[in-house]
Amino acid sequence: MSDALTPKTGIPLADTQKIAWLRLIRSENVGPATFMELIRRFGTASNALEALPELAARGRGKKIKIASKDEAEREREQIDRLGATIVCLGEPDYPTALRAADAPPPLITVKGSTDILTQNTIAFVGSRNSSIAGVKLTQSLAKEVSAAGYATVSGLARGIDSAAHTATISGGTMAVFAGGIDHIYPFENVDLATAIVENGGALISEMPFGWQPRAQDFPRRNRIVAGIALGLVVVEAAKRSGSLISARLANEMGRLVFAVPGSPLDPRSEGANHLIKQGAQLITNAEDILEAIQPLSTSSHQSGYSLEEPHGDLSDDEPSKSDRETLMQAIGHTPTEIDDLIRFTGMAPGKVQMILLELDLAGLIERHSGNRISLT
Repeated sequence: MSDALTPKTGIPLADTQKIAWLRLIRSENVGPATFMELIRRFGTASNALEALPELAARGRGKKIKIASKDEAEREREQIDRLGATIVCLGEPDYPTALRAADAPPPLITVKGSTDILTQNTIAFVGSRNSSIAGVKLTQSLAKEVSAAGYATVSGLARGIDSAAHTATISGGTMAVFAGGIDHIYPFENVDLATAIVENGGALISEMPFGWQPRAQDFPRRNRIVAGIALGLVVVEAAKRSGSLISARLANEMGRLVFAVPGSPLDPRSEGANHLIKQGAQLITNAEDILEAIQPLSTSSHQSGYSLEEPHGDLSDDEPSKSDRETLMQAIGHTPTEIDDLIRFTGMAPGKVQMILLELDLAGLIERHSGNRISLT
């Protein structure tokens, strides 16, 4: 049986700090990786907000939109009225496994119980157009891992997601949104979302309040689903599907990936069968999952992240015009590891990171998993 809850660690942020964090992550071109680099360099979100205009100007010579205090306070009030709360990275209630994920969201909005966030968790993903057999198998697997003390997490989509949530409502389940916490999608799952909250589960989103989900937001949602869990189970997935994106992200974050084999004649099994060929663990029952997960569930998965991240004297990191030109010439449209850029240019890591920060805020580069970047 799993140790249901891992010890909570971290430092709660004061309200003024949360507003500053909310302003920073809602500012133009500030994603999770950029957010953390800003905190590392400037110590606090307030200091980072003051530095943003100059940093962005270095990258493209024009202003970026910085979220105002009024905007952040308004979003906070809307979240409060919905009965939800903001949980920041480094706070005790932040999902335990997600802390150690690749570029975890600096803050998430949670409606429901925050206790479930620190529970050992298994993710279930799969086809929206699922078969009856796929739904029944998902429900059976999810019920058994729930009975063993694990929470479940999925994306509240039709098909396999809904089956996993429905089967584990009483044991605790989390649904991650691609839109704002107030936008339940699909609409037909409004009652399911309500039941999740009423039974001790949680709804989670990193997106702004009121955000309408777009196609490009679902991979971001999938990254949180994968990051929260110790392992991810794929049941019925087409060869090109969001479930395979989730599986890839889970693998990149060091999570276990499980796949249920299916008939070669069923397109809904093509993706899962492909995953097995690529090394995913083939499963046919819940015991296969529990045996593989058990060693992970008894160890600590919290990262060493601290709100008091040292940033020291950064004067040596100030790049010259020549440094910026050298790095820009080295970056291409193919994702490249930052360590490779450092080796190729021979520049100090601090200078490379500072230039990348400027380019990121200017919207000139894109960050990828595995600490890679490319030109936009």
